[in-house]
Amino acid sequence: MTSIFLVWNPDRWNGWNYASVVEQVSDAGQAHGEWQFSRSAGVPAGGDAWLLLKGKHGPGLLGHGVVIRAQSWAAPSAAPAGGTPSPSVMVAFDSLLPLGDQIGQEMLSAALPELRWNRVRNGQALEPSAQARIRDLWRLEGPPPLPGSTLPVPGTYPAWAVSKVEVNRYERNPEARRACIAHYGTSCAACGFSFEIAYGDAGRDFIDVHHTVPVSVIDSSYRLDPVTDLVPLCPNCHAMAHLGVTTPRTLPELRRMLAGAGFMQGRAVSPGELESHQEALRILGPAETHPAPDTGA
Repeated sequence: MTSIFLVWNPDRWNGWNYASVVEQVSDAGQAHGEWQFSRSAGVPAGGDAWLLLKGKHGPGLLGHGVVIRAQSWAAPSAAPAGGTPSPSVMVAFDSLLPLGDQIGQEMLSAALPELRWNRVRNGQALEPSAQARIRDLWRLEGPPPLPGSTLPVPGTYPAWAVSKVEVNRYERNPEARRACIAHYGTSCAACGFSFEIAYGDAGRDFIDVHHTVPVSVIDSSYRLDPVTDLVPLCPNCHAMAHLGVTTPRTLPELRRMLAGAGFMQGRAVSPGELESHQEALRILGPAETHPAPDTGA
């Protein structure tokens, strides 16, 4: 899959509120934007898009996104006065560094010495041999994973190798998460899996939370109720709640999917419960010494 550079020089064009875009990615997981090229770039949908800072503060690597709409022609109104429409792509930015924290030229040159970073042009494609190295650099020097996240940082693996889970600001809110878990506990509400039972103390209090309200119905007046709007889900069920659908699957839908696949919800029996069960059997004695209950038949 083709990877390209998106070159941004704020000294020449500063009509982009980059700080707001960084905040949107942090809150919602993605920020969409249309990117124009001065010439045809031959960009396919699904390819990686690496944001490169130029100008007095560059060159520096700022972020990663994915092309979600293949090359098109921007509207005439977007063209410079007296100019012609420019080819453009729609990009979903999913991992960004704040301005000032960009990966500088020294690190870029060490990782990809064959590139003349000051001359990288907008829409330039990366050679296949360079794609893995820029992902490794982003994994080491890019933004850290979210606290508690079991997913890799976007851009550190090819898009086809990663199942994306949409995570929004409500699922990341620590107070909302705490209230949800206080009500429901830390077992998955769909399949019943418990990290604490499976992994002991290391898994205590670990669980994803899932926002059940579709984003399409949320407006500025929306106020989160962490008990009715959030549910705890293990990462597997959380992924399946979002996979391949525009509106997340509901908790009953997930349970029906599990039941249809032959999964029986259960949980591990604790040592204390097992000891109590054995003690009850000892008190009752062998089953055959007790008469069957009178059914009235």
